[in-house]
Amino acid sequence: MLKSYYQNEFKKFVATTEEAILGHLAHHHQFALDELQKNAWLKQIQLLKQQLLQFEAGQIFFEFSIPRMGKRVDNILIIHDLIFVVEFKVGERQFTPQAKTQVIDYGLDLLNFHAGSHHQSIVPVLVATHAQAVEQNWSAIRELNDVLCCNAENLAEVLGQAVENFSETTDFDLETWINSSYKPTPTIIEAAQALYQGHRVEDISRSDAGAMNLEITSRRIKYIIEQSKNNKKKAICFLTGVPGAGKTLAGLNIANQRLKADESEHSVFLSGNGPLVEVLQEALIRDMVQSSKQNHQTIKRTDAARRAKTFIQNIHHFRDHYLRSTEVPVEKVVIFDEAQRAWQKEQVSNFMKQKKGIENFAMSEPEFLIDVMDRHQDWCVIVCLIGGGQEINTGEAGVSEWVAALQHSFQDWTVYYSDQILQQHVYLESNEQIAWLKAHGQHEPNLHLATSVRSFRSERVSHLVHAVLANQPALAKQIYQQIQQNYPIVLCRDLKQAKQWLKEKAKGSERYGIVASSGGRRLKAEGLDVKNKINPSDWFLNTAQDVRSAYYLEDVATEFDIQGLEIDYSCVAWDINFYFDQQWCYQSFRGSRWQRIRHEANKKYLLNAYRVLLTRARQGMVLYIPRVDGQDWTRPVKDYDATYEFLLSCGFEELTAIE
Repeated sequence: MLKSYYQNEFKKFVATTEEAILGHLAHHHQFALDELQKNAWLKQIQLLKQQLLQFEAGQIFFEFSIPRMGKRVDNILIIHDLIFVVEFKVGERQFTPQAKTQVIDYGLDLLNFHAGSHHQSIVPVLVATHAQAVEQNWSAIRELNDVLCCNAENLAEVLGQAVENFSETTDFDLETWINSSYKPTPTIIEAAQALYQGHRVEDISRSDAGAMNLEITSRRIKYIIEQSKNNKKKAICFLTGVPGAGKTLAGLNIANQRLKADESEHSVFLSGNGPLVEVLQEALIRDMVQSSKQNHQTIKRTDAARRAKTFIQNIHHFRDHYLRSTEVPVEKVVIFDEAQRAWQKEQVSNFMKQKKGIENFAMSEPEFLIDVMDRHQDWCVIVCLIGGGQEINTGEAGVSEWVAALQHSFQDWTVYYSDQILQQHVYLESNEQIAWLKAHGQHEPNLHLATSVRSFRSERVSHLVHAVLANQPALAKQIYQQIQQNYPIVLCRDLKQAKQWLKEKAKGSERYGIVASSGGRRLKAEGLDVKNKINPSDWFLNTAQDVRSAYYLEDVATEFDIQGLEIDYSCVAWDINFYFDQQWCYQSFRGSRWQRIRHEANKKYLLNAYRVLLTRARQGMVLYIPRVDGQDWTRPVKDYDATYEFLLSCGFEELTAIE
């Protein structure tokens, strides 16, 4: 159910005193009401009372909640069958691009996530009270590509013109609309910000029957933590899930819940994914600083950074600290994100010898991390978030090293798992480990998230990608035919055209960018240099006016930059390190030539790299396979063409045919 500070019919709103309306708003306001906010509301009330007089009927909402974004829209106006999303900039003389993007984003949130708004006409309106009147771009507004721009004098006139242009009926079931389900699917960045602000996971995530309810999973893990605490037991939970199922969101929610439940537990979210940690920390820092300004408080960036790093940390910093110290950790509840990427013993041993000067280090990363938490004399809980088939780098262990450590060194720990770990070989391949887990672990069906919720357009994207990578074009085509109306995937051989497709698809602040395999070294001939290191925070967080952002389509994010994160639309630039010739073929570019990859583990890492790249887009993607002329012997025409033809056989359409 959608919420606002104040709601009324136009006529009753106009007849109500300014003081009474202001009292309603102040009563629901979460922060101390300062003069600036009070004056802004009074100006809105006065202006709207005057401008809405001419309308026979309508509904007005003040401070309308958008939980996914952690924001509130100034006003929603419903006239006939139109939903006007209105943002005021009191005292402003310009209709700034940032303000336009803001109000379009509010409209998109309703359109995409509020069931009652899916098939309604949503009209974004920006009111800069002191601006000059401008011509309206009516065709773009219909598609949420632009906003109606009004000032204090012509708001009623522009609203009336919109009703004439867009309204098709006077019927509107207000109660149904208000009570329709709100099923947001935030990005992990939005989720981290909203959870830290105090929103509940059920407020910001889908709750429909088609998706595993993250709240149920969180509640079950909370129960396991409480049981371990009360019984003074040590426990480890394996939370598994398909790509995009919300494992990281669940982990952030658990860490945040435990912080609020008992600060003495010092719960923390740890990840070895450096870019993910960097982006989430920076997003929280920026959000805290910005929110403090809006609420007329002052939080220094250094203070915000300290708070963010208490909540989210790099697992390697955690590991290195306890390598130097034998102290008992302050953390009682630790969430390890992407635990499948923890290192095998040989990888850790080499790293310790070369980087830390430690000879003969004889533990895998999972064994060492459990050993650190095992220093607690009473209780502690480890929650491992595990994605199947997502190991993308040399030495990454998967679930097997965690089970091996428990089996051989920590049999007094209680192990909780879902049956998917036993049934799917992407998690465990050893029959001995499966048998041990069955005998010693506790089965928990709610510890698996089976449905991808990354793309609110279609939950079957991960199934489609699996079919493509499994060389099952007929199945891929069948799945794509079911989702293509909501989730477009197109093929393109012209990079300029691919970029244009992204720009035309995205609205408001919807983020788009180019991604490619870190092994796609010959994309450099197309101006796409995967060796050029990006700053993930700039790429994922900066605005479209910043050349370092994804929007500029100049810097390429690899699987290492983007794993665990997502954007709305992606261009997947495909090189022949992974090409099709009757089956998928694997190679790496060394020196000046391609070399066949023969080691099975390295093949798996490359396959998973493309799995990551193909599951990052929330709303659609263009697959760009360069058209080469045969003059460069490192770029054979047949390999690019064969890959393109295979993808064509999967049912994806050529961009030229569509446009």
